[in-house]
Amino acid sequence: MGGLQPWHWVIVIAVFVLLFGAKKLPDAARSLGKSMRIFKSEIKEMQADSQPKSDRPDTPTQIASERVPESEPSTDKRSA
Repeated sequence: MGGLQPWHWVIVIAVFVLLFGAKKLPDAARSLGKSMRIFKSEIKEMQADSQPKSDRPDTPTQIASERVPESEPSTDKRSA
């Protein structure tokens, strides 16, 4: 009694098709998927912000500042 049975899902899908039409359903599913990805990335970012700084991995600015400077570029000895 508590859960949705397969024939309940058939009715729900039929109502969606009648309300939104078969052409709009793929676009609606695509936009829902994009929204879920954005939501998940925001949740991960919030969790990363709540962690203490020592537990976080190095940020790109820290990694870039620790790089060893490259040697000077060689000069081209060919004449122009």
